[in-house]
Amino acid sequence: MTVIDIPGSKSVTARALFLAAAAEGTTTLLRPLVSDDTEGFAEGLTALGYAVRREPDAWHIEGRPAGPGAETADVYCRDGATTARFLPTLAAAGRGTYRFDASAQMRGRPLGPLSTALRTLGVDLRHLEKEGHHPLDVHARGVKGGALTLDAGQSSQYLTALLMLGPLTAEGLDITVTDLVSEPYVEITLSMMRAFGADVRQDGRTYRVAPTGYRARTYGIEPDASTASYFFAAAALEPGRSVTVPGLGTGALQGDLAFVDVLRRMGADVEITDTGTTVRSTGTLRGLTVNMRDISDTMPTLAALAPFADGPVRIEDVANTRVKECDRLDACAENLRRLGITVHTGPDWIEIHPGTPTGPVEIATHGDHRIVMSFAVTALRTPGITFDDPGCVKKTFPDFHRVFDAFVRTP
Repeated sequence: MTVIDIPGSKSVTARALFLAAAAEGTTTLLRPLVSDDTEGFAEGLTALGYAVRREPDAWHIEGRPAGPGAETADVYCRDGATTARFLPTLAAAGRGTYRFDASAQMRGRPLGPLSTALRTLGVDLRHLEKEGHHPLDVHARGVKGGALTLDAGQSSQYLTALLMLGPLTAEGLDITVTDLVSEPYVEITLSMMRAFGADVRQDGRTYRVAPTGYRARTYGIEPDASTASYFFAAAALEPGRSVTVPGLGTGALQGDLAFVDVLRRMGADVEITDTGTTVRSTGTLRGLTVNMRDISDTMPTLAALAPFADGPVRIEDVANTRVKECDRLDACAENLRRLGITVHTGPDWIEIHPGTPTGPVEIATHGDHRIVMSFAVTALRTPGITFDDPGCVKKTFPDFHRVFDAFVRTP
């Protein structure tokens, strides 16, 4: 059995950085993810006037409940969706003028529902080029609060940003959601907000957030469940192989750990304990139909594994994957077809038929870290797979290629 120490969760690290910056006192984050996304978030906080001190396994953030320390700032969000959506929301609670921009890839990703919600709350937010996209200006003068309706059908990050804003408002927030994707990510948000002292309650599709502020604390970051999916998939694929990921067990915050339930349905042996999760190959991978709306970041992992199943794999209710770092449905279909696999797609689904992928093929990554890491699993049984942009894994796991290669070479 191979034990793999997966880097910290990107989702948890980003939320923890927001909450730490908003809290009264100095927060210490233990084992935060160190990657392009999280470093971009930390640099954004620094540009806004928050004190961030980084050590190898601990980041210390001095909170500012009143908002950014800088009266003006230019913040570059890189490729990070959490950075690009959370930081303008955090800045709105302060007082000053802040400009936000992002990479060409992130400029193409939608922001509109969050912008509309913030404007409903009285925030002076102006998109500078294309409505609903970066770049944008926030002319902040605090947020009174109140009630609003939100469509979070494209991204749960819109709801998360507003929920985390709630305790910083003068009167609190009531948010009624008309549509919601990736709901387990919202559960992460609620749990973490409460850990930092917030009072947030859910009544059906309405979330009520009291204006409590936040309190600093020491907070440990659990391993990234989405990143773990590539190692779990590899273990399920290769006869005789098994992998254990410590720190991702029955108490894990991240919904993406449910990917192992998909592997169990396909025939893998899965054990989840208080301390970690183990996946073992049984030599069998069955086809299946699965709704991945709540764990859509692992859709490419399953798509890359799917050709090796004994029947078709149909993945449904994943329309939101079309507005990620790239259109992941089309990217998976394109690359699988180039490998000789029969694939069908629809607006929110993909169906992959059994087959033997054949190389050599250079995978078109579209600059998307998850396409690279997913097709690394396909490459285990497909000689000749290369990537046109292998380095884009720096977004969430800069050391992925070395760690995955070492894993593969371990008996």
